[in-house]
Amino acid sequence: MRSMSELAERYVFDHLPVFTQNLFVSMAGQQRFRNRFSDHFHTTLENWQETIDGPVDLLHQIQRERLDRLVLRAREHSPFYKDLSEPSRADDAHEAIRETLAQMPVLEKKVYRDNTENIIARDIPARRLRRGMTSGTTGTALRLFYTRETEAEEYATVWRLREQLGVGLYDPHFTFTGKIIVPVTQTRPPFWRHNSYNNQTLFSLYHMSPDNLELYVDQLHEIDAVYANGYPSALHLVAREMLTKGTTLTRGQLKAVFTSSESLLAFQRDDIEEAFGAKVWDRYGSAEFAVSMTACPQQNLHVDMEYCIVEVDVIEETDQWERGQLLVTGLANDATPFIRYRIGDVGTRLKGSCPCGRPGDVFLDVDGRVEDFIVTSSGRKIGRMDHIFKSMDQVEEAQILQTTLEEIEVVFIPGAGFDSTTESKLRREIRSRLGDEMGVRLNPVNEIAREPNGKFRAVKSTIGKLSS
Repeated sequence: MRSMSELAERYVFDHLPVFTQNLFVSMAGQQRFRNRFSDHFHTTLENWQETIDGPVDLLHQIQRERLDRLVLRAREHSPFYKDLSEPSRADDAHEAIRETLAQMPVLEKKVYRDNTENIIARDIPARRLRRGMTSGTTGTALRLFYTRETEAEEYATVWRLREQLGVGLYDPHFTFTGKIIVPVTQTRPPFWRHNSYNNQTLFSLYHMSPDNLELYVDQLHEIDAVYANGYPSALHLVAREMLTKGTTLTRGQLKAVFTSSESLLAFQRDDIEEAFGAKVWDRYGSAEFAVSMTACPQQNLHVDMEYCIVEVDVIEETDQWERGQLLVTGLANDATPFIRYRIGDVGTRLKGSCPCGRPGDVFLDVDGRVEDFIVTSSGRKIGRMDHIFKSMDQVEEAQILQTTLEEIEVVFIPGAGFDSTTESKLRREIRSRLGDEMGVRLNPVNEIAREPNGKFRAVKSTIGKLSS
């Protein structure tokens, strides 16, 4: 839950002139850059650039060594895992991985939430622990703990792909993600801020009305960017505006568009590639630092095997593929062992090799987050509203429903400690993204229904329904 100091900082930031806001955004960007792109990042990236093309036996050997270390550390330093079996001693690395994991219980999200303190490794000093939260897709945000090295290794998977495409760390780029970098009450441009340290222009997701989208496009044409990255839903809104108005970017102006954090749908890919004049490269990762998959030219997702192990709890299969819920084991997080963690997404894994030639595990798709937009009376389309619940420990699950432009309904399961103070803070989080132009109705319930496919949708809107 946000502290009073954070709320005060937000208030102060919102009332600063744009120039000063840009300065603060740049200072925050400098800090993030230094955290992510450390010496450990550069060493890891260099090593993993050499192993991306295998051979697959080498990748399995790397996985086996890292898994053995993870299990032994968990047994010694995480009370929750003290009774784990020792790693397999099989000669073949691939077989040893299978035998080791087969002995381990599946870690469900509720089990993690109830046992977080006992899962965290006790040998890492508090000063080295970094703290975070999952995005709260189901309204059940989980507390996370990791180290600087963990974050560096995740970004090594990200930048291994980007450097292959000729993109550099300091190249100018623009970003569409969920950070509130423009006051939601602001009604006049600019609806973007600039991180001068990292040559990054950040566009607000909370001001994307039909009238404003033209301004977004005009600004994109002003930026001498090398690449773009962001949520598929937001990039697609801008792409549709460019296609409708005939104001697409010059083909080849961008080297690539990188998407993540949501499921990339086929029609979104087609429109973004046409409007931005560059190929889309998708990535699947998690706030838990437990999994990473990066795209190939065939549009498949390759498991970054040096970083994680991905199993499929099979519910359907053919001779060519198998499909089911993903069980992920992160190999980079010494602070929090995620072993056979049911992350909540469904994937389809090829049983054979990928036509692109890259060895190792490869997925045709991962069915993760697919959500509708919230549409305000002024026409703004707002995605990724699940961030509202990221710091709400007292909310077990939540879903946002919209059937009119005048109001949204927030259906939620209150957890222990939910009270009038929590309710006020929940309303404040909602208002920080929506403003005051529509009503908010809170509806506590005992259970929230799933979709027919078993998936949970954090946002369901008959007005802002995601469609082609």
